[in-house]
Amino acid sequence: MARRIKLTTDTPWVEIRSTAADWQKAGRDGLLTLLHRMQLVRAFEESVLELASEQLVHGPAHSSIGQEGAAVGSIVALTPGDQINGSHRSHHQFIAKALGAVLDGKKVDPVAKAEHPAIAPMLKMTLAEIMGLDPGMTHGRGGSMHLRWGEAGVIGSNAIVGGGVPFALGAAWSRQRAGTGDVAVTYFGDGALNIGAVLESLNLAATWGLPICFFVENNQIAVATTVAESTRETRLSARGQAFGIPSYTVDGMDPLAVKLTMDDALGLLRAGKGPVIVEADCYRYYHQSGPLLGSAFGYRTKEEEEAWKARDPIRRVAKEMIDRDLLSTDEDQWIRERSIATMSAVVGDLVEPEGNGRRIVPALWPKPETVDTGLRSTGAEFDGIATTELEDFTGAVAEIKFIDAVSAVMDRRMARDERVFVVGEDIHRLRGGTNGATKGLYDKYPDRILPTPICEQTFAGFAGGVAVDGRYRPVVEFMYPDFSLVACDQLFNQIGKARHMFGDTLSMPLVVRTKVAMGAGYGSQHSMDPVGMFALFPGWRIVAPSTPFDYVGLMNSALTCEDPVLVVEHVDLYASSGPGPVEDFDLHVPLGKAKVVRPGGTLTVVTYLAMVAATRRVVDRLGLDVEVIDLRSLDRAGLDWGTIEASVRKTNALVVVEQGPLTASYGQILADEAQRRLFDWLDAPVMRIHGGDASPTISKVLERAAITTETTIEAGLRSALAALGRGNAVAAE
Repeated sequence: MARRIKLTTDTPWVEIRSTAADWQKAGRDGLLTLLHRMQLVRAFEESVLELASEQLVHGPAHSSIGQEGAAVGSIVALTPGDQINGSHRSHHQFIAKALGAVLDGKKVDPVAKAEHPAIAPMLKMTLAEIMGLDPGMTHGRGGSMHLRWGEAGVIGSNAIVGGGVPFALGAAWSRQRAGTGDVAVTYFGDGALNIGAVLESLNLAATWGLPICFFVENNQIAVATTVAESTRETRLSARGQAFGIPSYTVDGMDPLAVKLTMDDALGLLRAGKGPVIVEADCYRYYHQSGPLLGSAFGYRTKEEEEAWKARDPIRRVAKEMIDRDLLSTDEDQWIRERSIATMSAVVGDLVEPEGNGRRIVPALWPKPETVDTGLRSTGAEFDGIATTELEDFTGAVAEIKFIDAVSAVMDRRMARDERVFVVGEDIHRLRGGTNGATKGLYDKYPDRILPTPICEQTFAGFAGGVAVDGRYRPVVEFMYPDFSLVACDQLFNQIGKARHMFGDTLSMPLVVRTKVAMGAGYGSQHSMDPVGMFALFPGWRIVAPSTPFDYVGLMNSALTCEDPVLVVEHVDLYASSGPGPVEDFDLHVPLGKAKVVRPGGTLTVVTYLAMVAATRRVVDRLGLDVEVIDLRSLDRAGLDWGTIEASVRKTNALVVVEQGPLTASYGQILADEAQRRLFDWLDAPVMRIHGGDASPTISKVLERAAITTETTIEAGLRSALAALGRGNAVAAE
């Protein structure tokens, strides 16, 4: 018989309950604050549901009625410097934090005849945002599910369940590094706790000891799926034991118990003993979205709903106060009536009568011409920055290895700018990561080279949260671009959309580095070219340097840009040498500027990355009169159509060369737009040279057959020239 030893853990896991002594100690002022703010939240939510029933809220309206105690009880103890974010159901958290911001330092009498004058404007701004109107904090862009108000310490709520949690890690890390003593709180529901990004975030936060509270609002159900149907361990705070995170469970219908729990949790966080988990058991009174009860859809009983309503958090506080002569029934009723009246006035400013109903005041809609505002930076960050090309550069130039330029420019930026840091897998050892891109940097900047567990979606989102915070500039390394597929939600739903989605109220200064490994024998899951994928999302800028000089200049520009920038590298280039700076690693090559690297008059070829040198070699070997353009900037906003058009006007023919397969291709995006833009000057449709249908595989023979090689380029150019009737075109002597 095997010997069995019962294992235990030293990680604290406790439940906190309020006592009669706690209610007495809290006093009139403290309890009035809880009651007042919960009543405002409820009146607000009731107004939202009323407007939704009149079709005056476009899209879903996820109300939090019944959950006010968890939000107000946890947020009342936060400071203006503390940051929060939430999921799609976050009106209550947003208003609780915003109330703390607008009332900070102000004397407030919750039972006064008139409401405090700072409250109604905030509620109006929030309601306008939910209704999609221009007076909203983000001009109606975010609506109900994407509420952001940086001035109030709200990073931005999120419609992807669990998707905002990694961003909160970035906010917590920024505060930890800055030494402010502030914390981050990320709110999510029971459904999110089974999502990979959340579990990865728990691990990373624990590994790094971040000052973040993972606040789980366990409202018992995710749309219509119960907690018991989703997980075997229904005590959700138990997750903390696996990660070594101190955890609390509390009755979310008891606002004072929530506050006491949060006081305890904040004590740990501000003492550097974080992270923490708080699970608050609560209940949403209504269906997932809209004004109907869950029982109307058959997944709840009316008896269950009534039992939870009997424990209403607002009534709990009022009763405890009245029983202790801390509040009169008239005062209780007045707070409720005044909250309703305040919201009635707010609604009245946004709607007007129409027939037998109401409509939104037409002047409040955003102007349609602002639809694209905030897709990307205006470029003002480059004002006063001189750019140069190799031909005009006055500094010393020599033949240097491409990979040495990669590490050298990062060294220079980290030496000159303490905001810059690098995050990724295995970047601290192996003599600079798997290819030497961070060579020597960990020894020089050990606190700014952040090696991570294998968790691409979370460290990508973490970097996004740091970027939004604005104090630091992250450089994210994906060991291979295929791994970015794991992080697609963070890269595209979050980072790529944030500036536009939140009404141009934030910047996203973030760089992603990765390498294409086609031809290196790494197979289908380590060889992709990510450009076609990133180019689908207009929030991203994309650069693909093909020489050491351009790498230095484009990386410096990427680290200046206030947008997220993908910097694509290629394993074939790492060992190559080319002209590069000897001493001046501060030079900038302009974003959005292509370069003619070989002039010609018979055919225009546009390409990028390792295919630039390969195409030039083929053209030179064959002696063709072909013009080769290195695109360098590949995003839609960065494509240099001026240079491309000038060449096509001369040659009347265009070929796009890329190494990757026919599918998931950047070339098809480029060719489509080129066909429409340049139609009048083209003697033939835009032609493409590309790999096959399949991704590269491990077999050397099959890999070469799947990708574009110099043989492919030669065959493609010969075919293009023949189709144009220019088969004998050669370069002029």
